[in-house]
Amino acid sequence: MSKINAPHVFTSESVSEGHPDKVCDQISDAVLDACLKDDPESRVACETLTTTDLIVISGEITTRSKVNWEAVARKTVERIGYTHSDIGFCADSCKVMICIHKQSADISQGVTEGEGLFLDQGAGDQGMMFGFASNETEELMPAPIIYSHKIVAELARRRKEMPEQYSFLRPDSKSQVSIRYDKGRPVNVETIVVSHQHTPEMRIEQLENLVKEVAREVIPAKLMQGDVKYYVNPTGRFEIGGPNGDTGLTGRKIIVDTYGGVGSHGGGAFSGKDPSKVDRSAAYMCRYIAKNIVAAELAEKCEIQVAYAIGVAEPLSINIDTYGTGKLTKDTFLEKLVREVFDLRPSGIIETLQLKYPQANGWTYLDTAAYGHFGREHFPWEKTDKVDILKKAAEKYR
Repeated sequence: MSKINAPHVFTSESVSEGHPDKVCDQISDAVLDACLKDDPESRVACETLTTTDLIVISGEITTRSKVNWEAVARKTVERIGYTHSDIGFCADSCKVMICIHKQSADISQGVTEGEGLFLDQGAGDQGMMFGFASNETEELMPAPIIYSHKIVAELARRRKEMPEQYSFLRPDSKSQVSIRYDKGRPVNVETIVVSHQHTPEMRIEQLENLVKEVAREVIPAKLMQGDVKYYVNPTGRFEIGGPNGDTGLTGRKIIVDTYGGVGSHGGGAFSGKDPSKVDRSAAYMCRYIAKNIVAAELAEKCEIQVAYAIGVAEPLSINIDTYGTGKLTKDTFLEKLVREVFDLRPSGIIETLQLKYPQANGWTYLDTAAYGHFGREHFPWEKTDKVDILKKAAEKYR
């Protein structure tokens, strides 16, 4: 029996929008949104650092948009909920430093259509990117990460929408869900861990009861059978949090952002990068492809890897692994299918997913920067609109 089918427990974690690293991701992506709003051709590589009452915005940005960087940062922090100076980080009073310059001309000539050695738009960097999907949840995501996201997202929703009832909650929190698997399927939740920043007057029983209520609400009842162990603020106190408790940086939560440790990761972060950067856009496309393959019932699990060279449009390689669940004779047939159905050139990815015009299509990059880039239906890479095309094209490979 392969390890994936043998009984085992798998754990994933999520962090809330108030976590210091996620604060940075959101500021960087809010900057990206502001640039793309009036200039869809903006080149953005924005890195943010936060610590006690300080935000530093740095990076390489070339845009025709007129952006007030400081105002974008303060608005983002206010949206998260850091609005009181007594907790060491406040949207109104924190210092904001701006250290931005233009994108290197050497990079620009490789990623701008019609420039450089090739006429087509090349990849913004070398590297490999992965996408994953599994039919173990309705979102076609691994169960531990999707339920970890849902716990902290629901706690944040209550904190912001019902402030009088949940006045003891502050923005920073983490969750962790451990699920037992058997024969490749999730069987039951074994352990839930939640650490949540709180006010001094909070009683731990308040948070324990709330976490149990939220867990039962967001996790299917069939997975909550038996003795689920809870660890809620296991250190006993979590009053000092957010950037006052720990320095934050853009791009440090890449496993939280993707599949919670399931499958592989190419190493590139997403937030603060415009879609010419294949670290981001190709990872979105790989999720789109993997999800459509699983939704088309051509596999129960699917991981796809692509690789690029900077300035070169076509991917250097495509590799697909269905963990033995593929319905075609060979996984290499799926690779042929992918090349037939999907355009993996950077320009093709951007056009397919409309990555230059997020706000016109009902989403923002800021939306992606907390609670996972995958598994939420309003993002274009979560569509399953290629299912019928894949099923029809697959007939010749059966």
